[in-house]
Amino acid sequence: MAILVTGGAGFIGSHFIELLLKETDFDIVILDNFNDFYDPALKRDNVAQFTDAARVQLVEGDFCDRDENVRLLTEHKVTHVVHLGAHAGVRPSVASPDAYVRNNVGGTLAMLEATRRCPVDRFLLVSSSTVYGRGVKIPFSEDAPLGTPASPYGVSKRAAELMGLSYAGLHDIPVVCLRPFSVYGPRLRPDLALSIFARAIHEDKEISLYGDGTIRRDFTHVSDICAGLLAAMTAENVVGQEINLGHSSPIEMGELIGRLETAFGKKARIKQFDGRPEDLPITFADLTKANKLLGYEPQVSFDDGIPEYVSWFKSWYDVTESTSSASSLAMECSR
Repeated sequence: MAILVTGGAGFIGSHFIELLLKETDFDIVILDNFNDFYDPALKRDNVAQFTDAARVQLVEGDFCDRDENVRLLTEHKVTHVVHLGAHAGVRPSVASPDAYVRNNVGGTLAMLEATRRCPVDRFLLVSSSTVYGRGVKIPFSEDAPLGTPASPYGVSKRAAELMGLSYAGLHDIPVVCLRPFSVYGPRLRPDLALSIFARAIHEDKEISLYGDGTIRRDFTHVSDICAGLLAAMTAENVVGQEINLGHSSPIEMGELIGRLETAFGKKARIKQFDGRPEDLPITFADLTKANKLLGYEPQVSFDDGIPEYVSWFKSWYDVTESTSSASSLAMECSR
């Protein structure tokens, strides 16, 4: 038996594989194409810790390739698919929507088609809180009416959900849709606001703040998200369901900057800009369903999570800057 984790070299994926190794006996197949949406070296660092793990196999490939998906499912006797792989990012999706349709919709379809030919016990389709869109009742409840997503990214994730639910009904594929909310923690992607703010404060550079700082996000620690995913792999009565994985305690962006200032011991330099239409004013998870179906209860508070993240960031920054400086010196000496 094996678990196929698409996007397993990413931020959430690498944490989830750590949890799988600790809590299960499954073999694990990581499928990742190491694209350049952000520095592929960071993703390779994420999975370097698994290089010698006998239960883990890393496959460099594209989950949009149906034949490759079928080969992996068959060759590794995959019983569970955790589809974390996606083209990420709200703001970039406005400028380049085609990639989001290809990867998030077409790629999900390719994986679903593969599992139609090679049945599995569970298919976790990892979606996003962006599917809720504007004008939705607060807090966001899975069974309440959705608004229109504010970005092509949100549209692509909702379309992927609908494709998965359709295949659950048509072909009995055991799909469960999970909706993470503003995930953060060590190894956070560098393109996200928390990473950008942290680097700016650490380097005494200016933060670009869009809006007046009152936008609120339901920041959720990556360990809580991973615990929810693990529970969804075996929980009963969840097939065909959409389930939030959040913290249910939205934080204003202005407060986030303040927490980072405290953790770094530095004041932020802020330059304010008009808000952007693709940014939802709030994300706020109703966790009633997650608690009932998965026994999900977030464990890491923002008070604990931000200092932990900053501590990791400083250590990571020191190492990467040291490596970068050494590489630059070596290049100079070779001239």
